[in-house]
Amino acid sequence: MRELTLPESGPKRKLLDAAEQLFAEKGFEAVSVRDVTQLVKMNVAAVNYHFGSREAIMSLVIMRYANPVNEERLARLESAERKWTGKCMPLEEILDAFVYPLLGQTSKSDLPERLLYKLLGRIFAENGDGLLPAFEEQLRQTNDRFSRVFGETLSAIPADELAARIHFMTGGLIHLLTHQEMLPSESGISHMEVTLGRFIRFAAAGLREGIEDIEDIEDVDDVEAAEAAEAAEAAEAAEAAETAETAETAESPVKTGPQAMFDF
Repeated sequence: MRELTLPESGPKRKLLDAAEQLFAEKGFEAVSVRDVTQLVKMNVAAVNYHFGSREAIMSLVIMRYANPVNEERLARLESAERKWTGKCMPLEEILDAFVYPLLGQTSKSDLPERLLYKLLGRIFAENGDGLLPAFEEQLRQTNDRFSRVFGETLSAIPADELAARIHFMTGGLIHLLTHQEMLPSESGISHMEVTLGRFIRFAAAGLREGIEDIEDIEDVDDVEAAEAAEAAEAAEAAEAAETAETAETAESPVKTGPQAMFDF
C-alpha cells in the first residue's frame, strides 16, 4: 500500500493535529468540523478547503496509524511463519505479532502517549460505512491471515468457538487502549509495553481455555472408535470362520455302515 503524504506544517497540518487530538479524546462520531476549526481558531470552511470533507480528514487520520500497524503485523507474522515452517507456531508468538506493533507508533505522533493509544483503540474499533475501501481491504487481509494461523495452532477448538474467542480478544485489546487510565501505573514510568505483555498472557489463556479437555475427549473418542472397529473386525472374522465351517460340513460325504464307526 502506498505511503501517505502528510502536511509537514501550515494550516493543513494544524487542522490534522487538532483532528487527531479531538478524535482521541472524544471519538470519531462526537467530533464535528466546527470542533476542529475552533480548536485552531480557523474558519469552518478551512477543513473543506484543505481536505474536502470531515470524512476525508477522518480517513487520513485512520490510515496514518492503521497502515503501519497492519503492515508490521503481517511482517512479524511472515517472519514467525518462516521460523516455524512445518511446525505449529506457538500461540504467544502469534499474539506478539498482533499486539506489539502498536508500540511503534509513539515515535510517529506528537500526541501524548496516553492520547495516542486512545486514538489507536478508537481507530481499530471503527467498523462500518464511510471507511476507505483500501483500509477495509487491508484490515480484511490482516484479519484473515491471523485467523488462519490461530486456527492452525488451535485446531482442536471448533471454528465458531475460535472466532468468538478472537473477537473477545480484539475487543479486550481495544478496551485496554481506549481506557488505559483505569489501570494502576507507577508515576513517570511508561508501562504500556509491560501492560501489553500482561494482556498477551491473559489472551493466550483465554484462547486456549479448555483445549486440554477437548483433546482428552478426542483421545477417548479415538480409543472408543478403535475398540469398536476392532470388535467389528473380530465379529466379522468369527462370522466368516463359522460360515466356512458350515460349508465344509455340508460338503463332507456322510458314510454309513460298519466302516463309518472307524472313520475319525
